[in-house]
Amino acid sequence: MSVRVALAGHGLAGAVFHEPLIEAVDGLEVSGIYTRSHGDLDELLARSDLLVVATPNASHAALARAGLDRGVHVVVDKPLAPTVAEARTLVHERLTVFQNRRWDGDFLTVRRLIESGELGRITRFESRFERFRPEVAAGAWRETVEENGGVLLDLGTHLVDQAIVLFGPPVRVYRELDRRREGALVDDDAFVALEHAGGERSHLWMSVVAPEPGPRFRVQGLAGGFSVDGLDPQEDQLREGMRPGDPGFGERDGLERGNYVAFYEGVRDWAQGDAQAPVDPWDGVRALEILEAARALSSPAARPDSA
Repeated sequence: MSVRVALAGHGLAGAVFHEPLIEAVDGLEVSGIYTRSHGDLDELLARSDLLVVATPNASHAALARAGLDRGVHVVVDKPLAPTVAEARTLVHERLTVFQNRRWDGDFLTVRRLIESGELGRITRFESRFERFRPEVAAGAWRETVEENGGVLLDLGTHLVDQAIVLFGPPVRVYRELDRRREGALVDDDAFVALEHAGGERSHLWMSVVAPEPGPRFRVQGLAGGFSVDGLDPQEDQLREGMRPGDPGFGERDGLERGNYVAFYEGVRDWAQGDAQAPVDPWDGVRALEILEAARALSSPAARPDSA
């Protein structure tokens, strides 16, 4: 019997990522779509087994709580909640977090090389999401304080999660956080350094003001290293209308095949009672703890020429 999926949010996350991946998995079917301007969430949940929250950050916690209160399983797009305090109240056996970047092909390759011991003891791990969008996007929720925008929470959630998967939680955190663009209301340029218990150091960059981005990953070990440029192709392929299973989907020469659909295959099995959640919700809390600790080090600086 198929798991009936209620999809809350139908912007970029809902329409480009979640809906196509749900439709690609046997045993999952979309029962309806809820948005701020359309639909009755209570009515939709009454005929659903699973709620997927793909709305702006500020609404994640309230919608997730609504699903949990109705007794359905819940998938929340990252971040789990805007704050650690809110995230902790949500942790439940029926909750998981959409950390899709764990299934990027380049990250799967990095993880394989590290776990196999091929690179030896790791000394430094570099990871970047750097883009060049020098103008503030008017009307974009990620540019607003009210919706908990900014690159630290948006992109940093991915990068910190990947570092924790590889090396465990850090014992020390350092960060640089700035508003570089004229009129920027939220952080748009950030760097986070993590020191892990095993001695590994993760250096994480996230920016929308980087005309010359560095390598997506660079890993240094005592027996060898690895680096890769560019981004996993799955996001662009989904935007262009490709679907999991199409020839070439998720493929890049020399790397593991990216596999976002594996997350939702795990969701299906979990919702049917046959497996653990594909992402432990406490992992979502741990990532937020690190980001919140980093943000607390000081307030983001506004450049002198910023409004």
